[in-house]
Amino acid sequence: MKFVDEVSIFVKAGDGGNGMMSFRREKFIEKGGPNGGDGGDGGSVFMEADENLNTLVDYRYTRRFNARNGEKGGSTECTGAKGEDLILPVPVGTTIIDAATQEVIGDLTKPGQRLMVAQGGWHGLGNTRFKSSTNRAPRQTTPGKPGEQRDLKLELKVLADVGLLGLPNAGKSTFIRSVSAAKPKVADYPFTTLVPNLGVVSVGRYKSFVIADIPGLIEGASEGAGLGIRFLKHLARTRLLLHLVDMAPLDQSDPADAAEVIISELEKFSPALAERERWLVLNKCDQLLDDEREERMRAVVERLDWQGPVFVISALESEGTEALSQAIMRYMDERAIRIAEEPAFAEELAELDRRIEDEARARLQALDDKRALRKAGLKSVDDVGDDDDWDDFEDDEDGPEIIYVRD
Repeated sequence: MKFVDEVSIFVKAGDGGNGMMSFRREKFIEKGGPNGGDGGDGGSVFMEADENLNTLVDYRYTRRFNARNGEKGGSTECTGAKGEDLILPVPVGTTIIDAATQEVIGDLTKPGQRLMVAQGGWHGLGNTRFKSSTNRAPRQTTPGKPGEQRDLKLELKVLADVGLLGLPNAGKSTFIRSVSAAKPKVADYPFTTLVPNLGVVSVGRYKSFVIADIPGLIEGASEGAGLGIRFLKHLARTRLLLHLVDMAPLDQSDPADAAEVIISELEKFSPALAERERWLVLNKCDQLLDDEREERMRAVVERLDWQGPVFVISALESEGTEALSQAIMRYMDERAIRIAEEPAFAEELAELDRRIEDEARARLQALDDKRALRKAGLKSVDDVGDDDDWDDFEDDEDGPEIIYVRD
């Protein structure tokens, strides 16, 4: 199944049915009076979070969705049938945005959660509604109201407790395979991960957390280079970030340089996301001797002036992964207790989440705008009033087809 995390669709609610103008005509009954019924309401359009879905691929080719119209009223004061509501299932973690105003209509974060995105039209009134002592044969009716219609943008952000950051081939997919039952593709070349992967890590009885792996970032990712920038938004809802660093890169480069690249790109993409709790995980320690391992770890920590937790592991050999998983679980439990007991802390985290969402959406929208300008022929710096280097900016079509969908 293709992974699609961004689509644009059009939805239209059903129109309300017209009211009926009718008069009662029966044998031996004179002046039967008005008996025209009301029309039926138009059907509304709802989005519903479905835990059995993990991609928006169903909306890739079918882009227009219409709810049923209400039926017109009948005689003998019969009300027209209501139009059937249209329910569109989407994965848990989908954000619904009004494409015209960029307003966030809602966020579906729980299974079964439902959100109305287009209100059905109100029914028209039959002439029975207008009868009175002075108007015994009314010929007035009202038409049904048209249903709402909207252009919507759906954005999927996977729901995970822990997110992995790192350069390509840092060992993120190997780490997920080591600590969970997930089996993402692993190979001895970079960019083997093209879509986010999720794994459930069990730590003791009835204790577990979800970890998310996204495609590796490269230098210039915040300006559109590589694949990872499109998926950084999936880390917006995580509670903890693990920054994986390859301690024994094949090109003999300095691991601290690799770490600084990721930190720089993360801060450029969203300063608020860079404020999220982040742990340093030094991977592939099995390829180093004990003396060299300690020396490189100390060099990286000093170079980065790292103040948070540091873990040295070998994902391939499962060395240190159990201790890391236990530490993550303890952090999750302590965080949940603080949220429950300290309202100020909970509000602080909620505000950080809002900032991350806003900054991530603004950054991705800016990249989309640049692509649109470039395709329109505005390729020079002067044309867009920006100092960014267009030569480092890649078109979407160059990437894998599975990354995302756009009109």
